[in-house]
Formats: sequence, structure tokens, C-alpha cells
Amino acid sequence: MKLKTLSLAMMTLAVPGLATADELLEMQKNPNNWVMPAGNYNNQRYSELTQINKDNVKDLNMAWSFSTGVLRGHEGNSLVIGDTMYVHTPFPNIVYALDLNNDGAMKWKYEPKQNYDETVPVMCCDTVNRGLSYGDGKIFLNQADTTLVALDAKNGKVVWSDQRGDPKKGETSTGAAFVVKDKVLVGISGGEFGVRGYIKAYSLDGKEQYTAYSTGPDNEMLVDPKKTMSMLKPVGKDSSLKTWQGDQWKIGGGTTWGWISYDPDLNMFYYGSGNPSTWNPVQRPGDNKWSMSLWGRDLDTGMAKWVYQMTPHDEWDYDGVNEVILADQKVKGKMHKTAVHFDRNGFGYTMDRVTGELLVAEKFDPAVNWATGINMKTGLPERTAKYSTAANGEDVNTTGICPAALGSKDQQPAAFSPRTGLYYVPTNHVCMDYEPFEVEYVAGQPYVGATLNMFPAPGGTHMGNFIAWDAREGKIVWSNPERFSVWSGPVATATDVVFYGTLEGYLKAVDAQTGRELWRFKTASGVIGNVNTYTHDGKQYISVLSGVGGWAGIGMAIPDLENSSDGLGAVGAYKALSSWTNLGGVLSVFSL
Repeated sequence: MKLKTLSLAMMTLAVPGLATADELLEMQKNPNNWVMPAGNYNNQRYSELTQINKDNVKDLNMAWSFSTGVLRGHEGNSLVIGDTMYVHTPFPNIVYALDLNNDGAMKWKYEPKQNYDETVPVMCCDTVNRGLSYGDGKIFLNQADTTLVALDAKNGKVVWSDQRGDPKKGETSTGAAFVVKDKVLVGISGGEFGVRGYIKAYSLDGKEQYTAYSTGPDNEMLVDPKKTMSMLKPVGKDSSLKTWQGDQWKIGGGTTWGWISYDPDLNMFYYGSGNPSTWNPVQRPGDNKWSMSLWGRDLDTGMAKWVYQMTPHDEWDYDGVNEVILADQKVKGKMHKTAVHFDRNGFGYTMDRVTGELLVAEKFDPAVNWATGINMKTGLPERTAKYSTAANGEDVNTTGICPAALGSKDQQPAAFSPRTGLYYVPTNHVCMDYEPFEVEYVAGQPYVGATLNMFPAPGGTHMGNFIAWDAREGKIVWSNPERFSVWSGPVATATDVVFYGTLEGYLKAVDAQTGRELWRFKTASGVIGNVNTYTHDGKQYISVLSGVGGWAGIGMAIPDLENSSDGLGAVGAYKALSSWTNLGGVLSVFSL
């Protein structure tokens, strides 16, 4: 259903249609607010606030907290706009507007009506939602059942909505919607059900603008054979179709449940596409383009300016959906407008975001062994034959592959500090055994075709690291080991303090230059949410969503999963997590 009427209440907050780049560009410049999922268009997760610094961070205390009333994994973070904080939950995707002038009292609550039996069973890796977006006086919620909802930011009433997918076919949504200039951009989840990935653009009043698919014919991907570049060369005609067997591209995955960044000067947006379906590589010969790829597209038309495939013919489920962070840095003696991406496959990529040129590609976890490196001339990974699940074949268990399917980093976004020039990256230090098997596609049924077991990388028992990365050279500057994967997105501040959460439930503050721990606090549940910061009445606050779950915590979120290989291999690997934390959705807010 589409509701296209604009409420009078919404019109008093903002004039419809004027939420262009100018509005959001100005709003993101105010560090007192947090107006987008990553704080700003460039996805840097960086704040100019300075009240909390290295000297006084030890004096941080809990200011207030808020229970969401939901017990599954809480990814993403709140928005703060003026005197209101907007908080979301995993399924059933409740939205709360909290009054910062009144100790976080509820201004309004929106709870969508979704079909649990159709939606939740086909959600991969927990019932998470990665957050809200704001624009044109509206709060945008991307519901699990693929309904995009525009809520009046003042009262929570539905202004318009559109359901673009069908959960009965395995189509769901876990990623945030992103307001970019005069558009709302949304992707789709369901790569484990053969869902064909895309990005869809809407106007702010709910009119569909375009759909750009990850696979298939050029016109459906919004790819120009002569003008769309890959490794600085035109992609050519039928660049995707040529890399699939028959019509497999129609159920080929390449879903788009990650993050979107935007360069207003270039009017280009950037994102990654996920794994090809099925997980059994023997069943889908070819490079399977353009799954596992980074995209740079024109915002107005959706046309792809460039595309780069990181893991052709994926054999390990190394989705390419992780965030693309935009900065301007000197690489190899030359200034570049860079796009930096930490891929599930364990390589950190530095691209030129204007042209798509590959500048740097190096391992950001030393355990990575599926490839020895990336050929900088071709952009292709130099694979290690013994870890090829395709070469070893169906019903053969390939052991000791690093990283595991959840990658050296999953969707948990990194941060960048323009002060230090470094990226702060939450990582996984996990390996796996992987056995593909034949699977038949049936709409709405799992289309995985592999059995996995995961375990800590060789040489230790820790399963994660929080690292500082120099993307100009592709080097780790410092690395802090963590007992479990770091599944929380950090925030970096102008006082060179970086905050991040841990799966046990700690919120930590570290020195951006050295990694030295400055402060920690044990929150109510494991942290898979992202940290943000804002000010109210002249005081700086740090906030984070706790609520263990997600892929790493799926064994706790669904207690019926008991076998080590359940949860696509995560249940066994993170079994000890239940000794450290418990379920519970809580927003925790801290101040001096």
C-alpha cells in the first residue's frame, strides 16, 4: 500500500520537497546532533565534540538508560535531532521518540504490524535492524517485511509507506534506509534465499525513482557498457550475464543490506553488494558479477560510474556489503578523493572514488589465508589453492579457511579520524571449515548449500581485534585483542578518544593514537550496536544500544540452535558468550 498524503503536522516541521542536500549538509555540520546513521554523508563516524577528552573520560558515568522491550540483537544507533532522540529496535521494528528535555520520556511510539510467521523465519542471522534516517520532517524506517515507512517526526504518524518485496520469497530488510539529498535509498536482504539484490530510490514523498540491480542485463543494473568502468576500463556489454550459467543471475543474490555513503560534490553514492546464491560455488560457475562488488553511482540517475568486484566466484560467503568511508588523503604521493572499504574477505581496499581506481589492497587481519594478496594490475585476488571450496568439490570439508564466512569484519562499521588520518576498525579473528553440498532453489526456502564450523584463528583464543589502520599504506598501526569478535561500530572524536562496544557488553574508550584503554563500563547486554555522541543543554553525551544477538550472538538469540554448525557455523564458535552476558535491549547514555 502507498499513502501519499502529507499531514499538516509534518508540514509545520519542514516544507516538503526542500530536504535537499542543503538541508542535510547543514544539519550534519552541527556536531550537537546525530542526523544520519553514520553521523554524516561520508560515513566517517567522527564527531567534532571536545568536552569528553583523554583526561576526563575516566569520570564518565551512566546518565540515563531506556529499555526497548525487545530481546533480539540491537544493531545500529539512535538519531539525535534537536531535543529528540529517535531509537529503533529489531523485529517488530518499534520506533521511539524520546524527549531529551524530560529525562528521555516517550514523545511517541510507532509499532508496525508485520506478519511474524512470514517474515522472521526467513531473516538470516537474527532479526536485526540497522537504524533510522531523517529528512523532510520525516523519520524513515526500513521494516523487516521490506516496507519503507515515512513517519511524521513530530508525532510518529505514517505519512506514506511502500512494501517493495515479498517475505514469502525470502525477501526481507535489515539495513537502514538512507536519505541522500532529495532521495531515500533502500536495499534488500535475502541472499541465503536466492533473492536478487538491488538498490531502489524513492523521492521524499514516496514516488519510486529507479531500481539498480546487482546482476542481470545492463539496463536493469543501470550499467552503461561503454561508460561504466571497472579497473579503469569499460565493463563492456552483458558484463554480468556473461558470468552466470543460464538464468542463474535471476536467483543470484548480490543483496544490499549494508551502508551507503555520498559525496555531494561528485553527486555520487557508494555501497557494496553481497554474496552470490547459492553458497555452493560448484553450482554456479563463472565470476557471478556483480555480486561481491563496490559501486559508485550517480545519485540523480542511478547509473553506475564504476564498479569493482572484490571476490569473483565467491567460495566462502565473503559478502561485500560493508561500509565505504569517504576521505581525502595522499596515497603514493598524490592526493586522492578516497573510498575505503574493509571487506569480509579480510582485505582493506583504498579506491579513488572519482574513477574507481584501486590504490591499496592489503590484509587487515594477519590470519587471512584464502588469498596471498591482490594483484594490483588486474584487481584479482591471488587465491590459495588448498582453501578453494570449489576446487575441492561438493561434499568435501575444506578445513582451516581464514577468515570465516562472517569475515574479518562484517557490517559493523568502522570510523575515521581526520585528525589522526587513521581508521578504527572492529574486526573478527575467526576461521572455519566449509563443506558445500548440492541444493535446489525453492522460493522462500533456504538456498545455502554449505555446512560450516567456526573457531578462533590459529595462535590464540581471542576471536576479535580492535585496530587502527592506515589506508594510505595498508598497514595496522595498533591492534587490541578482544575475547570475542568486535561487533560494534565505533565513534572517533576530536579529542582523539575512540569509543566502541564488545560482545560481553563493555563500552570502552581508547586513545586514538596508541590504543591504550582509558575507560570501560559493563552495560546490560552484549553490544552489537554502534556508538554515537551528541550534546544537550551544553553537555556531551555518549550513547550506545546494548542487546546481544546478530550473527555472532545468534545462539543466544535463538536458544533452540544447539549444534556447532547451527547459525551458519556461529553457534559453536560463540558458545562461551552466554557466560558473559544475556539478552536485553537497552539504550545506555553516559556523561561527565
